Amino acid sequence: MLKKTLLAAALLSTTALAHAADGPDRLDPVVVTASRFATPLDQVLAPVTVITRADIERLQPVSVQDLLAGLPGVALSNTGGIGQQTSLFMRGTNSSHTLVLVDGVRVGTVGAGLPAYEQLPVEQIDRVEVVRGPRSALYGSDAIGGVIQIFTRHGEAGQAPAPTLAVTGGSHGYTAGQVGLSGGTAHGWYNASLGGQYTSGINACRLGAAEAFAGCFTDEPDHDAYRTYNGALSGGYRWDDGTELTGSWLRSKGDIEYDGDFQNLTRRSQQVAGARLAFDALANWRISLAVGQNQDRADNYLNGADKTVDFVHYGVDKARVGYLYSKRNQASWQNDIALSNNQTLTAGVDFQQEKLKSDTAYLADSRNNTGVFALYRGVFGPHELELSARHDHNTQFGNHTTGSAAYGFRFDNGMRVTASYGTAFHAPTFNDEFYPYGAPVNLSPETSRTAEIGLAARPGVWNWAVNAYSTQVDDLIGFDANFLPINVSKARIRGLEGQVGADVDGWHLRGYLTFQQPENRDGGDQKNNLLARRPRRMARADIDKDLGAITVGGSINAAGYSYDDAANTRRLGGYATADLRATWHVDADWSVQGRVANVADKRYETAAWYNQLGRTYYLTLRYSPAGKP
Repeated sequence: MLKKTLLAAALLSTTALAHAADGPDRLDPVVVTASRFATPLDQVLAPVTVITRADIERLQPVSVQDLLAGLPGVALSNTGGIGQQTSLFMRGTNSSHTLVLVDGVRVGTVGAGLPAYEQLPVEQIDRVEVVRGPRSALYGSDAIGGVIQIFTRHGEAGQAPAPTLAVTGGSHGYTAGQVGLSGGTAHGWYNASLGGQYTSGINACRLGAAEAFAGCFTDEPDHDAYRTYNGALSGGYRWDDGTELTGSWLRSKGDIEYDGDFQNLTRRSQQVAGARLAFDALANWRISLAVGQNQDRADNYLNGADKTVDFVHYGVDKARVGYLYSKRNQASWQNDIALSNNQTLTAGVDFQQEKLKSDTAYLADSRNNTGVFALYRGVFGPHELELSARHDHNTQFGNHTTGSAAYGFRFDNGMRVTASYGTAFHAPTFNDEFYPYGAPVNLSPETSRTAEIGLAARPGVWNWAVNAYSTQVDDLIGFDANFLPINVSKARIRGLEGQVGADVDGWHLRGYLTFQQPENRDGGDQKNNLLARRPRRMARADIDKDLGAITVGGSINAAGYSYDDAANTRRLGGYATADLRATWHVDADWSVQGRVANVADKRYETAAWYNQLGRTYYLTLRYSPAGKP
């Protein structure tokens, strides 16, 4: 199958080159996440998917889950609709194996190590870079499956003050609004934005869970509401000598209702703040100094098995049953050195301090990590080479060294073949080691090895890529029959993924395809079982067409079957959903948008016993000055 796919991709590139020979010139997008410095997308050796603000407004997602679903290698599991807990599995690895950054700052709870995707406000996002494959050699722990970096909205130097507005209403009482102001001076720029989101929700957990002793383990036949507020600030200044100072702040706070015996409401807030100073020490040597902090706070409440009062709408009593506060302080020193026109060296030091406070007794509640890293990149005619290495010292789990090597060869027609090998690791979280009983379970850090080959091209207005990989994870952390964390001896994940896209003649085309085999390779009775909640097949297609003042489009998102448990006894059926959307550009600044999600009202689950939204409708009024997305 791999040979046939690569052959088809080669034929596709030849055809696309022929049809795009007369295509318009365009600036090549720049990617930061893959190598920690700005690199043209066409020169990045790692597989990358980029989502721009224009893509976001065209697709009309109401959540980050909507935005990321179906991307190559990305599987999502959600426990009951908008605002409910969402887990992301990159390339078949665990949900804690994807590093998530917001404006360069690492996010995710210190206890569980998981970012709250469901609480990241999509209207505050300007751009998303999804880098697949091991990146521990640059970022340290967690980057086994890949790295997702979210860049928040910002102003531009020289931009006149420009307000933005978006108001949305829809099914299940959905209401959302966002207002912002951005602009700049000759050397500086700024952005400020406030927003909120509310839905009365659906019943998160379907009836029968109590009798089945599964899912949420209780029956609460009610709607589980969700409400959140968010705010963001960012700005920067660039001096004539190239020195640049930037800063950003993002905070969201919300109430989430769900179904549960011991708690059924969480009041949660997360905050991300960071600052960066970059300057030229020499003509060929640029230094970047960055600091950041991620805070996450969750207060849990219970009001009985049958909620008769909508906590989100009417407020919450003071009967708190649990809490978890976490803080992660970060700092980095990075040096980018141009050795020659085609050779660069990046080296630096990262420091991270993690702290938590909880009603649960953790034997340890803080730890530090220091990482030293280096990356070399060279281009020699059609040959490209990238080497990276990193050494991390963790005060709880000791020393870990990771590395990667990548090679690329560019043919005369622009097509490029790549090959890479990389190692990565994930340090167990505080929850892995101590929750829920307090006593340590003495887990080993997870380690991985990934080999990969790829073929890609960007002929004219088209772009496409195909990648095949094999990842082996040792000491993979899973759960036993008593829901206690354990180290699974081995897991092997083999995959094939592809993407294609074009913006031509008013058409906006995107296609993504994933085949993966995430298997437990332990020698026990679960050998060859699929890892939980990871489908073997996934696909997505986005098609939009500009028709003068009207843009119409649709998406199809499909996933094959998976299993909800490691024993592969609870099967989650495959599904396909379709969305339709349209935008009326009233004038250069105002637009009206409509979207129907899950048009066929498909019933499916990505986590056993948890409902997903059926057919839903959304209508948006948007004000965005011409030239400002």
